[in-house]
Amino acid sequence: MRTGEHPRGRVVAGLAEAGPGSATLATSAGRRPGAAPGAHRQVACLPRHERIARAGVLALGTLAFVCAQEAAVNSAAIAAGAAAVAEVPTSDRAVRLTRPALKVISQQSQYYHGWPTVAARKDGSLVLIYSGGREYHVCPFGRIETMISLDGGETWSWPRILMDSLTDDRDSGIVETKSGVLLASFFTSVAYQQHLNAPERLLAKTFGAELDATLARWRLAEHGATQEERKADVGHWLMRSTDGGRTWSARTKAPGYCPHGPIALRDGRVFYAAADGRKAAAWVSADEGISWQHLADLPTRAGELHSVEAADGTLVVHVRDKVVTSSGTAQRTLQTESRDGGRTWSTARFVAHGYPSHLLRLRDGTLVCTYGSRTAPLGIRLKVSSDHGRSWSREVLLTDDAPNWDLGYPSTAELADGGLVTVWYETPANTHRAVLRQAKWRLPLD
Repeated sequence: MRTGEHPRGRVVAGLAEAGPGSATLATSAGRRPGAAPGAHRQVACLPRHERIARAGVLALGTLAFVCAQEAAVNSAAIAAGAAAVAEVPTSDRAVRLTRPALKVISQQSQYYHGWPTVAARKDGSLVLIYSGGREYHVCPFGRIETMISLDGGETWSWPRILMDSLTDDRDSGIVETKSGVLLASFFTSVAYQQHLNAPERLLAKTFGAELDATLARWRLAEHGATQEERKADVGHWLMRSTDGGRTWSARTKAPGYCPHGPIALRDGRVFYAAADGRKAAAWVSADEGISWQHLADLPTRAGELHSVEAADGTLVVHVRDKVVTSSGTAQRTLQTESRDGGRTWSTARFVAHGYPSHLLRLRDGTLVCTYGSRTAPLGIRLKVSSDHGRSWSREVLLTDDAPNWDLGYPSTAELADGGLVTVWYETPANTHRAVLRQAKWRLPLD
């Protein structure tokens, strides 16, 4: 355990510097680049609002660097009249849910919360990771936070800050490996700079009379680092904990990004279907996230992905896909599968309207897919598969009462008693500050 002084504020106790045990990236050719320039060796925990309060105001110039993950566009995939894709078959098995018990679980209403992942640990606890401390969907203040539940989501601990970097920390995932190591994933972005350069596009409407004060805070945050430092800070990251989340490693480069992170395979390895802004690929780690081997490029766009290992060993990957056609914009999820350990993949097929998807294998082998719907009725939807992803049930509504489109990224965990808990983000009516919402439910099958 260690505390110290960071150049921009206090640091979290118990965070080790990058060293021989830190994660590095290994391609199939054996390349092992070091940590990115400017990568943090400690994690600042003083809120950035306070860290930069004495720094003075520096107007942002015309630079609007946007990370590749958010700026990259697969033009072929979104071209008007994009070719239709085949569909994964729909099963005839009816799905009936118990009425979900709904509640808001975020605890700091002054902030915007987004992109959560919940996971059940072997000790029965739940761990939740998300982007908190925010003012908006994209802003300079995003930080990675965690909460713990010891009673199946009935109550949650106070948030703990896991990472607060120079830029916007967002879209975090978490998984427990077979041996109990926790891997947290996220990415960093400066996409908020486009709003600083053109606040009239979205910020003026959102913040109204608070716009000037908001812009002043954002520009103060920009003064905390040079543009070169911010560019070096942008990337895809992983952190590791070997003591149940009490302490965490320094962040290290990840091979790519997906909203809910890598998954643990039954043989002890870790699998990651991830995109790097240019392509989507399948990666595997035999040392719990320290190094990664490239298995194959995926036959999908570089969208937001998630994966699951089915009970028969099939690897199923879902990807967010958005296409513009003559009849409008289609928000859909596609599926590709591998039956040889990730070396080859099937042609992507349509599986659901809505995105992005989270995949979970239940103890009985059933696969559960949850995803957000940003078209009416707005809310969270799900499908289940009883045949390892070869077919999926008809769509079922988990919720349909969201007041606007800014929602989604649900993830689901199975409790010790067989119940299910799903967590997502959602923006309530009459505010732009999104909350974390939870549903507890059960899945009896006819």
